[in-house]
Amino acid sequence: MLLGRAGIEVHVFERQQRIGGRTATFEAEGFRFDVGATFFMYPQILEELFEAAGKNLRESVELVKLDPQYHLIFEEGGEILATPDVTRMEAELAKLSPEDAGQLRSFLADNRRKLEAFRPILQRPFGSAWHLMNSTLGRSLALLRPWTSVDGDLRRYFRDPRVRLAFSFQSKYLGMSPFKCPSLFTILSFLEYEYGVFHPVGGCGALTRAMATAAEELGVQIHLGEEVRELEFTGRKVRALRTQEGRYETDALVINADFARAMRRLVPDDLRNRWKNARMARKKFSCSTFMLYLGLEGRYDDLAHHTIFMSRDYRRNLREIEDGHVLSEEPSFYVQNASVTDSSLAPSGMSTLYVLAPVTHQHANVDWGREKERYRRLILQRLEKVGIRGIEERIRYEKITTPDDWSGEMEIHLGATFNLAHNFGQMLHLRPRNRFEDLEGVYLVGGGTHPGSGLPVIFESARISAGLLLCDLEVEPGWAPSQKVQRETTVAPLPLEVI
Repeated sequence: MLLGRAGIEVHVFERQQRIGGRTATFEAEGFRFDVGATFFMYPQILEELFEAAGKNLRESVELVKLDPQYHLIFEEGGEILATPDVTRMEAELAKLSPEDAGQLRSFLADNRRKLEAFRPILQRPFGSAWHLMNSTLGRSLALLRPWTSVDGDLRRYFRDPRVRLAFSFQSKYLGMSPFKCPSLFTILSFLEYEYGVFHPVGGCGALTRAMATAAEELGVQIHLGEEVRELEFTGRKVRALRTQEGRYETDALVINADFARAMRRLVPDDLRNRWKNARMARKKFSCSTFMLYLGLEGRYDDLAHHTIFMSRDYRRNLREIEDGHVLSEEPSFYVQNASVTDSSLAPSGMSTLYVLAPVTHQHANVDWGREKERYRRLILQRLEKVGIRGIEERIRYEKITTPDDWSGEMEIHLGATFNLAHNFGQMLHLRPRNRFEDLEGVYLVGGGTHPGSGLPVIFESARISAGLLLCDLEVEPGWAPSQKVQRETTVAPLPLEVI
């Protein structure tokens, strides 16, 4: 969208027959499901991107603000109907811990300041440790507290571990444990309460479809079902790419495929300096997910749009996923029952259920060929914990996705659906950079580069990378990239032809 707005000739190559990747929807037997992302928060960034492209997000997609945002159920006892109404949320917390309820406003106020301190960091590229030292990060360390975890930071406000989980489970958006995830990511739960959680009518794939429409109106050519099979290099410069349809010369290349998989498939190891296969093998990757997409006879109007079920021993559950790489016998899980909000997702009188259980990424400890059906039965049994009973006989459509499927069907390295983990050693300049450091004229967007995973920051990565690319090409953007992006530009301009 942004490059098309600048007048660049842009070609998008998509291996699948639908746009959107993990933020797509698929339809089957009258039911419609999001593939991956179902939470949409902080729409301001996407609104700004549409505005920069001369479009209007709200005219393209209907966004419904959810209240309650989600229903949290704790296996050890207690529940929270999370609401952006602070007074009502205090009353919800008081049911579990009156003392903690009184700390909610302090938590929100402190994270409001934290977001303002962190916002410039999210909006700029980090090309080296020097850029880190010269950023506002150093001046904000006392506020961001990167040396402690999300859970550790929340202990300053909340004593009840269930309350802390209510404000830390969001670290799973990054595929990480709140007991390991850096504390600056408490801003994730803050964003939900400050700006709301939204449902795009038609599913989150409606967002990417609207973006595709906007891009095409700006002259972008989208090639569906056309897989990039080879890159041609002169030195470390990409000169062309090949698909089954032919050869396309290029002056600059943007990669939004899964980073580790794209590097291994398309870039010879000897052309990479910093991101060789051996180095990537030592990196920490996120968890994966076990998915059930269920089209059901009947409706569940008493079930919330989003329900998160926390297992009795949540910490052990996370250790089994991240350290032991084994399947939990008492897994936590998430259920989206979007039909209570959006009638377009299922035939009349029916509903869709999207069920997600975090699991280890691909590992020798788990053979999904043997475990798939057993784990399906376990998850269906666990659904009774949130009031979903007798589901088996109501299933009219079913699709299961395991880490093997994320790897094979979606081309995700290790099936790690949230990319590289977001520990402090894999953030900012230590992630693959927006202007990719190992190749010339190559730019990265998506969860594998800075700022990281989650739709708002993925959209921010697009703004950063588009700004760098246009500055390198000496092309006026037609929109206003961050001044910080402009100052970071040091690479000589490239001739303009095709992306």
